Amino acid sequence: MIRVDVEQGSSEWLQARLGIPTASQFNRILTPKTMKMSSQAAGYRNELLAEWFLGESSEAARSDFMARGSDMEGEAVKWYEFDRTVTVDRVGFCLTDDRRVGCSPDGLVGEDGGLEIKILSASNHVGSLLTDDIEQHRCQIQGGLYVTGRQWWDRLYYHPTLPSVVRRMHRDEEFIGTLNLQLAFFNAALTEDRNLLIDQGCVRIEPRPADAYCNERREDERFCMSRAGLVETDLGWRCKEHEHLGKLVLEAWKQYA
Repeated sequence: MIRVDVEQGSSEWLQARLGIPTASQFNRILTPKTMKMSSQAAGYRNELLAEWFLGESSEAARSDFMARGSDMEGEAVKWYEFDRTVTVDRVGFCLTDDRRVGCSPDGLVGEDGGLEIKILSASNHVGSLLTDDIEQHRCQIQGGLYVTGRQWWDRLYYHPTLPSVVRRMHRDEEFIGTLNLQLAFFNAALTEDRNLLIDQGCVRIEPRPADAYCNERREDERFCMSRAGLVETDLGWRCKEHEHLGKLVLEAWKQYA
């Protein structure tokens, strides 16, 4: 396992995952009930290819509730550590040794365990207390066990007011064997499709910083601030509309230098 110590949700984390199938999306590769390739696999491949060529993650946008969940994760970790008398090792991203698939654990526990934190709305949390939604998360949890090589994974359903619950899932070698096979098929198709796109003229854009924007001034003297189709120039980032203006300014400067 390869460990990438970056903050989850950061631009570095998004770049580490760029174009790589991750455990949270393994249900779009393998259908647990049939143990066959999911009908969503082709669409997921297209998303990953778009990320790889454009150098931008499709997960950059987050809802307000997702942001709230991330903000409460530290509180949830402290609850879990106290309840289980353990220390949680926070980690950003984990990759298999061949770097072809990965996962983002909410924590690693000891030498054998992992942690996934679920922070839901009050009504959904009540539902999780009444019913174990194990099938909904089987691909993600077994995927985390596959990537990290660990033996068990705890799902913590945390709520600051309602009772919290921990459910443990152990490593299922039969399931992981099938998952490994489907991931191999998926990655083979991903590589084939990438080569076909390159043959058709697609060129990869090198990833850019998450905070990059066009810093050319418009006619109203305000900065453009566009983040679409950026190109890095000697004068900073420029959108397609203003790229030529940057070149003209640079040429003028060179004449008088």
